[in-house]
Amino acid sequence: MKNSLFARAFALICVLIAACWIIPSSAATVIVGGKNFTEQQLMAEMTTQLLEAKGFTVTKKDGMGSAVLRQAQENGQVDIYWEYTGTSLITYNKINDRLSPEDTYKKVKELDAAKGLVWLNPSRANNVYAFAMNEDEAKKLGIVTISDLAKALKGGKTLTFACNSEFYARPDGLHPLEKMYGFEFSQDEVKRMDSGLTYQALKDRQVDLALVFATDGRVPAFHFVLLKDDKGYFPAYALTPVIRKATLDANPSLGPILNSLSAKLDAPTMARLNASVDVSKKSFTDVAHEFLKQSGLI
Repeated sequence: MKNSLFARAFALICVLIAACWIIPSSAATVIVGGKNFTEQQLMAEMTTQLLEAKGFTVTKKDGMGSAVLRQAQENGQVDIYWEYTGTSLITYNKINDRLSPEDTYKKVKELDAAKGLVWLNPSRANNVYAFAMNEDEAKKLGIVTISDLAKALKGGKTLTFACNSEFYARPDGLHPLEKMYGFEFSQDEVKRMDSGLTYQALKDRQVDLALVFATDGRVPAFHFVLLKDDKGYFPAYALTPVIRKATLDANPSLGPILNSLSAKLDAPTMARLNASVDVSKKSFTDVAHEFLKQSGLI
């Protein structure tokens, strides 16, 4: 009888311990960050809703610039955000080697581990930068690749280019690309503006080319074509959850939770979700909730 009671008590204790391991305390609070464009704001909102559904208290801090957000995470002011492998490789770790997508992930995982940051499982969404043109204009000029663009510019064609200020100045941005492809926009030909405005400027024919993200839903919706990066300038930009090691150690369940969301994401999915916000004008809250619900994550 005593053995039976002891066995039941022991089993109950095991169940309680397991429950504590899987389900976070209601007091567990995490800070989720995000950058200042649609995909990032959407990922911050999805992460917030997902973690709240799992019992976490979440403070969301989105709308930040890349460098500011990264510094905030390194300083412990942000616990989690979704970063791109290529951004960490080049911008934060100053590695300019051309690496495969797999090697890019391995390299940033290794380098950022020394800074107390853990790269979880990468998604299949590669939000690489791209040059876009209106489909009819690109066809008329015979421009399919960035090399074709360089040839047109060196041949005397004047084309205006819209991009954000960050890309204009960053080490994996415009000027090194111009050097690789052997062309150079004049100062007057580059129109710097907010990332979200480049799409509308191109659609309205205010510019001839624009910097876009490959997973942005406005690309197909506005009938843009992406110029092929035929010299392989841009590295892989796999969208990946990155978390402070201290936060993950204190809340081990965060890893599987975030990985479950990462596994649901690929380029077509992100393009569709981004279009729901930018084209269909749905709210971040509604798009995030619908996706999480349809995916069985909440």
